[in-house]
Amino acid sequence: MIEIDSVSKVFSSFTAVDKVSLTIERHSICALVGTSGSGKTTLLRMVNRLVEPTSGQIRVDGEDITAMPAYTLRRRMGYVIQGHGLFPHWSIARNIGTVPSLLGWEQKAIDRRVDELLEMFQLDPARFRERMPHELSGGQRQRVGVARALAAEPRILLMDEPFGALDPVTRGRAQEDLRRIQQRFGTTILLVTHDLEEAISLGDRIAVMDKGRLVQHARPAELLGAPATEFVAELVGTTDRAFRLLSLSRIGDHVEPGPASGEAFDAEMSLRTAYSELLWSGRDAAPVQRDGRVIGIVTLAGLGRLASRPS
Repeated sequence: MIEIDSVSKVFSSFTAVDKVSLTIERHSICALVGTSGSGKTTLLRMVNRLVEPTSGQIRVDGEDITAMPAYTLRRRMGYVIQGHGLFPHWSIARNIGTVPSLLGWEQKAIDRRVDELLEMFQLDPARFRERMPHELSGGQRQRVGVARALAAEPRILLMDEPFGALDPVTRGRAQEDLRRIQQRFGTTILLVTHDLEEAISLGDRIAVMDKGRLVQHARPAELLGAPATEFVAELVGTTDRAFRLLSLSRIGDHVEPGPASGEAFDAEMSLRTAYSELLWSGRDAAPVQRDGRVIGIVTLAGLGRLASRPS
């Protein structure tokens, strides 16, 4: 659990974060959204003490984070930034093994962990462990960046615009990867994003920042259905609010009978992601699978109907 208790950060005469109180429950994803300069990245960086609060207290599992050296705190948390942040002259295996190595893990244990994570992100260890970052696609590099953050099995993962540089299709797949991995390990994630669709798709709860203050902290459906302020209402929009609600439903609950060719979509994919993937790939339909078995199809026409009247 992360408890942020009346935390402020003042730079000279500018208040970047103003008395924010927020609790992120264990094993959940909290998405921080807001306009540029709203204080969301500053708040995130105070959790691992890359920025020190001016006032207030932050606790992790009940412990004040200032009670330990900053480097010890950071090694207990994963941290992912936009553009992956990989060391360009290190192999993929060495990049992923960075924190376990700093923590004194045996090399055999590091190698096992590297291979496990590569397989989890659908990157064949035999093909990828000795490659260099420049030999990977942007999506592959970002997946390696997340794998590196998870290497030492942290309970908390901090993510600052992790998928902002990816194209929409790759971004959707990276989001699905993150949700699947988070559910497997029960990691607590604090995610900064400027993309409300991403926040809705990934967040168990969404925290909206405006001019350094927390103006609403709610589940996605509540945020869309009952904005707390005019700023939040403007952020979630009105004309496309129904379409955004598609991010809250999974295609496995809306399959149709019939055949479809091409790559199958996982049943846990959101309706919004499926709609985007079909549009970008120029397909009218795709098979849907659960546990490796095709259970039906999803169609562009069917998703269009749901977008106009989501259930």
